[in-house]
Amino acid sequence: MTFGEQPAYLRVAGDLRKKIVDGSLPPHARLPSQARIREEYGVSDTVALEARKVLMAEGLVEGRSGSGTYVRERPVPRRIARSGYRPANGATPFRQEQAEVQARGTWESSSRQSEASGAVAERLGIKAGDRVMCTKYVFRDGGEAMMLSTSWEPLALTGRTPVMLPEEGPLGGMGVVERMRAIDVIVDNVTEEVGARPGLAEELLALGGVPGHVVLVVQRTYYASGRAVETADVVIPADRYRVAYHLPVR
Repeated sequence: MTFGEQPAYLRVAGDLRKKIVDGSLPPHARLPSQARIREEYGVSDTVALEARKVLMAEGLVEGRSGSGTYVRERPVPRRIARSGYRPANGATPFRQEQAEVQARGTWESSSRQSEASGAVAERLGIKAGDRVMCTKYVFRDGGEAMMLSTSWEPLALTGRTPVMLPEEGPLGGMGVVERMRAIDVIVDNVTEEVGARPGLAEELLALGGVPGHVVLVVQRTYYASGRAVETADVVIPADRYRVAYHLPVR
């Protein structure tokens, strides 16, 4: 087989990927052995091994100890709503969707005071080391972890107020806009930046992914008159979910 300018292992990986995508190698099928790849494509053991590594890094196949490498089930991506809209009750998009009759969503959270890292401090417009309330969330659908979120709020703003703990008190769980309004802080802008990267080990452990899986990261920040009042990182497994935005027309 002539491989041209592209490295041989990428061409082999590309051909195997095509077979996985078109169903020639269906889910749970065993990937050709290293010897079979070497023979079929006329490449070395090193090339065959590297091609398999590419497919594993892409999450298309998985190794089973003592058995071989198998094509992974490819989930049909589901939708996660993001929206600048909030109804009168202040519910977040996730809570709006889970209010539906057939929804199976649950979430859990924990908050603790901590010091802002340099990156978080820059996003909040405060000094590194300033005290913040850090809240970690795990959102589940039918018991399966679907999304992680970590938020930070400057305690110089919320400390010693009824909304210091985002998920507790009279406005617990009502969302940033409603909570801030309760302390006379009017949120008038929110920005979200969406990027992708390989998931961290602890993220993939929580989300049920495998090493090398890509996650979407939504970096969100709420502002009141130009001042950041909350910032968060929302982590979503890219192979299982798509982020859908609902943007109001003004």
